[in-house]
Amino acid sequence: MAMGSQTSALIKQNSIVFHRIIMVLLLTCLPKSNTNDFLQSSSYRNSGPSSLANLPFQGLLVHDNLQFAAQDFGGRFSSLPLAVLHPGSVSDISLAVRHVYELGPSSALTVAARGHGHSLQGQAQAPGGLVISMQSLRWPKTSVFFTGKSPFVEVSGGELWIDILHETLKHGLAPKSWTDYLHLTVGGTLSNAGISGQAFRHGPQIDNVYELEVVTGKGEVLTCSEKKNSDLFYGVLGGLGQFGIITKAKISLGPAAKTVKWIRVLYDDFSIFSKDQEHLISLEESSFDYIEGFVLINRSGILNNWRSSFDPKDPVQASRFNSEGKTLYCLELAKYFDPQESESVTIEIDGLLRGLSYISFTLIQSEVPLLEFLDRVHGSELKLRQQGLWEVPHPWLNLLVPKSGIDEFAGEVFGKILTGNSNGPILIYPVNQSRQVSEHRRLQKS
Repeated sequence: MAMGSQTSALIKQNSIVFHRIIMVLLLTCLPKSNTNDFLQSSSYRNSGPSSLANLPFQGLLVHDNLQFAAQDFGGRFSSLPLAVLHPGSVSDISLAVRHVYELGPSSALTVAARGHGHSLQGQAQAPGGLVISMQSLRWPKTSVFFTGKSPFVEVSGGELWIDILHETLKHGLAPKSWTDYLHLTVGGTLSNAGISGQAFRHGPQIDNVYELEVVTGKGEVLTCSEKKNSDLFYGVLGGLGQFGIITKAKISLGPAAKTVKWIRVLYDDFSIFSKDQEHLISLEESSFDYIEGFVLINRSGILNNWRSSFDPKDPVQASRFNSEGKTLYCLELAKYFDPQESESVTIEIDGLLRGLSYISFTLIQSEVPLLEFLDRVHGSELKLRQQGLWEVPHPWLNLLVPKSGIDEFAGEVFGKILTGNSNGPILIYPVNQSRQVSEHRRLQKS
């Protein structure tokens, strides 16, 4: 959960929020509209969607077995489309969007681009409309281009980040900013923001893009950047797909280290936890490469459960630590390095940890390859799939909370609202706004 603004207003209006939640719950009890009834209605039949079949697509337009396109990671909304387009080229996307645009506002036909289906509220669905499966545009091999000291990779909007990582690592390079989960498409995360523990240094993924190719709402195929069609460029990045479909992106790369020192420490005081996060992201030079955090509420045996992947600094005290019934805050850190730097990095990490105020015996750490660290969530996904716990509803909320309101927010939410078990993740990303602006300007000048 990236912490967001308007915190004080949110806290002061708890009663209003409560009533709104009750209203939402009541609304969800109403019967769902039948998509098939809508498809059979005369207003829909007369809107012109059947003309899609007459368009000269290079790819495949299908009308059967569309259930996958009516689902997403959020698992809370399900709407069948009329058809799914598996484009054979960007021209197919342009043709489809332009056709729908030319049908005019009287048409009931809508279009939605679908990457890996990780939208949360049905954004990748098109009730009775056309879903464009962007993964059909994944390239057989990602191409890496070098331009002086500023390397970048040019990729399809339907490419998965995990595949980009595999390909760029062959060149000793990698994108600098990530999401926690890498089995997502480039176009999908760039249409949102793309935030993980590297954002404090490099900004979110949308701050690490040189150029985009976009299909606009009129079906035009345009190239945009900070200097060319800049309004479109900044509208599309983080624009939730409302300003165009990303079909290609040039993403900034940096040197890729081979190894990661992966560390977790625990706090029982949120104020101390957040101050340590803020301290680490404020350091100008020496710091960690990844800084994140999460909240643990009434979890039993935390340190013992982590020992399968981490080594505790004090095994005896760690085995005795009782976390049940407590609200704890985990600071998760990572330092990237090459094997020949191991000794100096260990000294540097020890110095950084001495400046923190975590519960001393809760320090646990591990040393893993960069690929394993960046793709760490995928292992959890596989385990959850085996248990039948992945394909379940995932209500999600992202907030940006200013430093001035974070303690009050934590006191109300973690201290009063979430006092029992919390099965879902509560993530806390520290973000340095001035550092993001600086990194963005540096990127655009290079």
